[in-house]
Amino acid sequence: MKNYNPYDNVLSVVKNAAEILGYSKSEYEAINYPERELKVYIPVIMDNGNVKVFEGYRVQHSTSRGPAKGGIRYHPSVNLDEVKALAAWMTFKCAVVNIPYGGGKGGVICDPSLLSDTELRRLTRRYTAMIAPLIGPDQDIPAPDVGTNANVMGWIMDTYSMLKGHCIPGVVTGKPIALGGALGRKEATGKGVAITALNTLDRLKIPAEECTAAIQGMGNVGSTTARLFYESSMKVTAVSDVSGGLYLEEGLDIPDIIRYLESGKKNMLCDYKKKNIRHISNQELLETEVTILVPAALENQINGQNADKIKARIILEAANGPTTIEADEILNQKGTVIVPDILANAGGVVVSYFEWVQNIQSVSWDEKEVNTHLEKVMNHAFRSVWDIAVEKQVTLRTGAYLIAVKRTVEAKKMRGIWP
Repeated sequence: MKNYNPYDNVLSVVKNAAEILGYSKSEYEAINYPERELKVYIPVIMDNGNVKVFEGYRVQHSTSRGPAKGGIRYHPSVNLDEVKALAAWMTFKCAVVNIPYGGGKGGVICDPSLLSDTELRRLTRRYTAMIAPLIGPDQDIPAPDVGTNANVMGWIMDTYSMLKGHCIPGVVTGKPIALGGALGRKEATGKGVAITALNTLDRLKIPAEECTAAIQGMGNVGSTTARLFYESSMKVTAVSDVSGGLYLEEGLDIPDIIRYLESGKKNMLCDYKKKNIRHISNQELLETEVTILVPAALENQINGQNADKIKARIILEAANGPTTIEADEILNQKGTVIVPDILANAGGVVVSYFEWVQNIQSVSWDEKEVNTHLEKVMNHAFRSVWDIAVEKQVTLRTGAYLIAVKRTVEAKKMRGIWP
């Protein structure tokens, strides 16, 4: 497969949206570039006493609408172009759901599954110290992403607080509840995907109980989405993780699969055995005939080589950037409805915003209040994107970027370029 630079996707969709909006290049040129890029080399004393140096990044794409906001990814494939793209997508994601943040992202090149908890903690603390000049509750607020979790966020919060000399819970979101995390934050991205799925089905007049779904990626987002689909009477016929996938035409027992995955850190779907279940590859999952396909893994999973084999009527982008530009064009010609990542998976950053608000105001919301606000924001964002896409006769992706690019460019224009 051709090597895709995810940042090229960003530039392409921004250019397209800006041209439809009638902006001159001068008006949107600034958002084609990140505001800051920090690259760090992180020395860590490993459990065997040797020192290993890891490469890491923190990128702030835009702070025109508020502090930068975005996750930290621990994964072997992390690179600067990926982090730049993810930071830009965060800018537009925050804009499309209209929360007062810009976009940021961080990453460390490592395989967290090969690190002990002690090594992971040392790596996190040293990385935090090295990006500390850029982050803070009023500057840039990290969150969990691929390969990181609430525990990692707790270490970041503690490290940053120790450097500042007092407790600063608002420096990160996605923390453990006991350290100021928001109730419902862990499930928020998956909940947002499920809310968006039901909105999409409603607009297309497809009853949920007549819907089939395939989900690539059974991490936090994918498993929450699968569970909520199952509870909504959808038939989830295929799921996968990095080891491969499962397929059952009658519908998988999602609660049982989730229990299996959560019962052991090393449990993978390739070892899940139940009667009549067929083991399939990730590629076969993507090409399964279903109503909704949910790519919830990494970037560029749907590309020029497999787009023409995709049979799903709807693609709901739970991952960031799972569809390449080339694939987008092929699928649009086929009439596939693609709900873009900056709308579909925005539930996580919405509830991260709620967590941050609670931290800086020293208040606490119950989970019902969090979920009520999340549903309200996601429903409003979906209506706005759907309506402008219909009005302008463009795809949902273009509709989302029309809203996001306009809000970002107008904020920049109103603030002006300093000095």
